[in-house]
Amino acid sequence: MSLKLSSGDWVEIRSKEEILATLDKRGQLDAMPFMPQMFKYCGKRFPVFKRAHKTCDTVHQTGGRWVKDTVHLELRCDGAAYGGCQAACLLFWKEAWLKPVSGPVSDAKSSAPSAPLKSASGCTEHDVLAGTRTPGQENDPDPNYVCQATQVPKSTTLLKWWDLRQYIEDLTSGNATLSQVFRGLIYANYYNLSRAGIGLGKPMRWFYQFFQSLYGGLPYPRHTGTIPAGQPTPTATPLNLQPGELVRVKSYEQILATVDTNNKNKGLYFDAEAVPYCGGTYRVHSRVSKILDEKTGKLIKMKNESIILEGVFCKARYSDCRMFCPRAIYSYWRELWLERVEQPGQSGAGKGNAAPHREELAHSTH
Repeated sequence: MSLKLSSGDWVEIRSKEEILATLDKRGQLDAMPFMPQMFKYCGKRFPVFKRAHKTCDTVHQTGGRWVKDTVHLELRCDGAAYGGCQAACLLFWKEAWLKPVSGPVSDAKSSAPSAPLKSASGCTEHDVLAGTRTPGQENDPDPNYVCQATQVPKSTTLLKWWDLRQYIEDLTSGNATLSQVFRGLIYANYYNLSRAGIGLGKPMRWFYQFFQSLYGGLPYPRHTGTIPAGQPTPTATPLNLQPGELVRVKSYEQILATVDTNNKNKGLYFDAEAVPYCGGTYRVHSRVSKILDEKTGKLIKMKNESIILEGVFCKARYSDCRMFCPRAIYSYWRELWLERVEQPGQSGAGKGNAAPHREELAHSTH
């Protein structure tokens, strides 16, 4: 039976034995892998971040996908079982792996009765670890990895963008407020009308920009870069930013001057979902030099590193076919788009403008 967990609800992650009892011999439930690094959270309590009733297909780019009986907690993959992937994706948690509790403090009286579990399949912790690779590649030095992200097409079903049930669930789950859903739907329809090929695109983009400027709103998020496609895009002196450092994201106009008309700088895509962060100040979370190609499961080593910033992730505000996807994928930033903020006690050494990043994979932030 579905628990219908909502944002803010507290849950306790079941024991290792209980979770293994729900998994098949590949370490999966409904084709969703339980990944080895998730075992360390067994028995601990966390609030629900978002109900993961839908997600985005980053494998085949089909748009939105329905997900059954699943939530996101504010726990991210450490990549340890996947060649050291540094994408730090939010983990998917099937409700069968959780039990609702009244709060963060352990209290047997406050815990809800455990829901019945599926009968044991004989899955072991070793099976879960083996399931991180394509069958037959357990000892391959360069395997095709299998993780929750690569399995999205198999563990979900197609969700049409116009299916209003998803927006009702966005509201009832606490994933989004009424005003957020209302504004999002207005934007999606406005954007689609501007692209309808009836000659309204340019004036509609101008009016959007003008109207937002009157009330201090965000600019139109889908302008294109100024460099012709196929022409070289700029690089700059590396900042060598490190975790914990404070940086300011450059203005939208400054970033558009560094990307081509496909909004790419040496293969890295600057997405509309990154626009709300322009001009803001954030701390560096990590440097990214290797990630999984979710389509092939291969680990990609980047020629140039990208930057992840703390709390800076896709909120699916402008993705009309997957509006309010709760997956919260981190945005990737070139150092070229950032500037170091000198903190009290720092010398001026090391200041400057930036470096190129990841050319191998044009990673959209949704």
